[in-house]
Amino acid sequence: MDRLRCMEVFIEVARTGSFSASARNLGMSRAAVTKHVARLEDLLGARLLNRTTKQVGLTEAGLMASAGGRQLLERYDAIEADVRESTRTPRGVVRVGTPPAFGTYHMVPLVAAFAERHPDIQVVLSLDTGDANLVAQGLDLSVRITLELEDASHVAQPLAKAPQLLVASPEYLARHGTPRTLAELAEHNCLVHVIKSPTGIWRFAGPQGPASVRVRGTIASNFGDALMQAALRGYGISMHPYYMVSQSLDEGRLVAVLPEYAPDAHDVYVIYSSRQNLPERVRRFITFLRDWARTPPLWSMPRPATPPAPPARLPARRAKA
Repeated sequence: MDRLRCMEVFIEVARTGSFSASARNLGMSRAAVTKHVARLEDLLGARLLNRTTKQVGLTEAGLMASAGGRQLLERYDAIEADVRESTRTPRGVVRVGTPPAFGTYHMVPLVAAFAERHPDIQVVLSLDTGDANLVAQGLDLSVRITLELEDASHVAQPLAKAPQLLVASPEYLARHGTPRTLAELAEHNCLVHVIKSPTGIWRFAGPQGPASVRVRGTIASNFGDALMQAALRGYGISMHPYYMVSQSLDEGRLVAVLPEYAPDAHDVYVIYSSRQNLPERVRRFITFLRDWARTPPLWSMPRPATPPAPPARLPARRAKA
């Protein structure tokens, strides 16, 4: 028997001074009203009502329970109203997990566009490298970019593809030459992502089918931004999702290497709880992401497999006499 319901029934009896009138007002039988009051008295360990054949009066304990009970019910009604309103009105905080690079380059503009439509909703971006626990970290949803999702305890909505490619700076290629085959990558300084390629093997879909090569280099990292910065500074060849390097490619700061070989593409998912009563603000953000994904962004489509013109080698410097 629900304690809050017992208190509600007792408050009505205290207000009317009658079990019969309370039963009519509450749509209950008189016997049910009596049971609820008796149950509350058992729970509190005190007699709350003095009953006679003509009237019902409050004991001293009943006066205390009545006063405190009214405050309790009023507070509960306010909480219920706030919660119901929050599920209907899009306002409050949405906590979103995201990979760092994708969050920096693409989630920020999306969040800004979402905020223009829903100024009462605050979106908080949090780091999620793919192993975050939504419940433990208090996340409402997360964007995951991966070859395969391992966690099946949440709803996973695919949003877009995230094709990858090899890149290097024109300066690096001018100094070391442009590789013409996958095998030649083994002779270059390759910047390896230790999570995506823990064994140093890069895998591709090539003109003749699947292919792979083991690479190594002087710089490795577990986050892509460090490797991209190293590539921009001319330190080697790196592999990145196109969404990370598209601007640098357009600006000529990076050049696609072996574009006819496509590294394994990742999928972009939004994952969230499978519970039915998601707050409206979370539903709105998920819907916004789905609508955005209906028009594939340019970075989700592979670049044309046309090898770039090889940069000229820098002339060798003559040693001074």
